[in-house]
Amino acid sequence: MQQTAQRHTAGENLRLFRRFMPYFKPRLPVLLLDLFCASLTTVCDLVLPLIVRYITSMGTTNLAALTISTVVKLSLLYVLLRVVDTAANYFMQSVGHVMGTHIETDMRRDLFAHLQELPHAYYSNTKIGQIMSRITSDLFDITEFAHHFPEELFITSIKVVIAFVILCGMNIPLTLIIFASLPLMVLCSNHFAKPMQRSFRASRHQLGEINARVEDSLSGIRVVKSFANEELEKEKFAEGNHAFLDVKKHMYHNMAGFHSVTRMFDGIMYILVVCIGAIFMIKGRITAADLVAYLLYVTTLLASVRRMVEFTEIFQRGITGIERFTEVMDVPVDIHDEPGAVALENVKGELEFDDVSFAYSDGGADVLSHISLHVAPGQSVALVGPSGGGKTTLCNLIPRFYEPQSGVIRIDGTDIRRFTLKSLRQQIGMVQQDVYLFSGTVLSNIEYGRPGASRDEVVRAAKLAGAHDFISQLEEGYDTYVGEHGVKLSGGQKQRISIARVFLKNPPILVLDEATSALDNESEHLVQKSLESLMKGRTTFTIAHRLTTIRGANTILVLTGEGIVEQGSHDELMAKQGVYYNLYRMYQEKEAE
Repeated sequence: MQQTAQRHTAGENLRLFRRFMPYFKPRLPVLLLDLFCASLTTVCDLVLPLIVRYITSMGTTNLAALTISTVVKLSLLYVLLRVVDTAANYFMQSVGHVMGTHIETDMRRDLFAHLQELPHAYYSNTKIGQIMSRITSDLFDITEFAHHFPEELFITSIKVVIAFVILCGMNIPLTLIIFASLPLMVLCSNHFAKPMQRSFRASRHQLGEINARVEDSLSGIRVVKSFANEELEKEKFAEGNHAFLDVKKHMYHNMAGFHSVTRMFDGIMYILVVCIGAIFMIKGRITAADLVAYLLYVTTLLASVRRMVEFTEIFQRGITGIERFTEVMDVPVDIHDEPGAVALENVKGELEFDDVSFAYSDGGADVLSHISLHVAPGQSVALVGPSGGGKTTLCNLIPRFYEPQSGVIRIDGTDIRRFTLKSLRQQIGMVQQDVYLFSGTVLSNIEYGRPGASRDEVVRAAKLAGAHDFISQLEEGYDTYVGEHGVKLSGGQKQRISIARVFLKNPPILVLDEATSALDNESEHLVQKSLESLMKGRTTFTIAHRLTTIRGANTILVLTGEGIVEQGSHDELMAKQGVYYNLYRMYQEKEAE
């Protein structure tokens, strides 16, 4: 997921805004009420100059007609308008912001749901820290954008249009001069707005890099400490942190230029009104009351334009957040349910690979080439061979974590693409070398195999996995908190919990991916007994480096870069004295050392 360096055109911003619009639809009544309240808040700003103009005009032309009663009535009218303004502003600041938060929540929901659907290949090429940045901080800015963009645009439009009409009624030439200078102000401000947007995008990307650096370092903190590489990690973090500082400095320079230009034009607009207005007043083309009203309206007008121009900062942050949101949402879900897919039920466990070939999308050579294989229900198949031979890849094709480029995989004689993904994966249990336990209790981690299972069912699964005894000895038993990634448990304990999770799931097809290779001998013995119990009556694929653990497999496949080079039982392959024979002899010699 790379940082985009493109410049946003108006058309590109419009495209992004259209992608964002559907999130407004459920909140349309609240948005319309918010805009109505926004129109009420403009009344005070537009009425005050008229009140001042009336009082000033009466005071300079007919002071006798200006009574205290009139002044009090006008003052009460303005106070009443201020009460309405206060109530309307409260709604805008509270309910309006809540509306933006609802939109942010809906977008985060959709983004997370989409991330759940993305294939393994996406996560192989994407930093988790970057994903975290997009699902958290990027969407924060969208809250402000969702609330303020329609509101500020609406308020500014009303004030500009009404002020233009009122000022034209006072003096058309002066009004045209003032309004003619506004596009120049916007144009000069826009000169800084575009680099500011690029700076926002760069800062978002760099923040994602920092998140990725922190996530990577803290997840591997035990490795860091074991190699005494704390200083190296500090240096790596400092490098990314200083890069973020440079990006932010550049961003703030652009922001400073942006805001300074708007302030400069404020002064120019005021002096234009004062200077040209005074000349017109000398020539009798405008009254003193009208000039005072002009100054007040220009103040209101400039405040509105300034708010709209300054809102460009929120707009740029928001549009950058939307862009980064759509970048993830536009990642295609390559693996999905085919039209007419049905649930996979009553599985016998027959598996067939029919001329299957697979290569990763990065353009490399085929990992698997023309693999054909038939596995009878309940059979145990072991996969051995050198690293990179495609053993794990072959197993990952069964639950459709990846799709083969050619060939067909069948379960009980039916192409697995004919089944829904959920039902297919529900029928397959996986025990991997790298056990992942969620932050929570032992109970919740085992229950993950079948959400909603009773405590008795969880305990029964733990007993089958040989995990009940050690769990019972934990301080809080099944309610013991396992820590982040299960750090409070040993490797063997975590592995047996993962096996209990699969026992609870009770799938007819099983994949064991080097499930004991990272364990010590004692733990391996305990886990191996649990696995043998788990394998009974299930079609099983076992990937193992410890070849003694697979001697009892019905079929052993020797898989290399050239495909399946040998196939048979342990005794048959040893008799051939081929690749498997050499691998097994090497393993025995290594174990004897």
